[in-house]
Amino acid sequence: MDEVWKREEVESPCVKVCVVHPEARICVGCNRTIDEIAGWSKMTPEARREIMAALPDRSSMLTKRRGGRNARLER
Repeated sequence: MDEVWKREEVESPCVKVCVVHPEARICVGCNRTIDEIAGWSKMTPEARREIMAALPDRSSMLTKRRGGRNARLER
């Protein structure tokens, strides 16, 4: 009976914070590109693992703005 509830799930780094950084063009939640997110369910497990291994290095691409409204006006 327990076999009914077992499923093969697609591995995903998604943390449900889906916002694309305007300059880096990657999701600020999971660090994937839009193309990677769109094609994720069609990728092989190996391809997904390769991308997931590269994700920690991408976090440095995300710069945080400081200064609120004034910082945005200076751009």
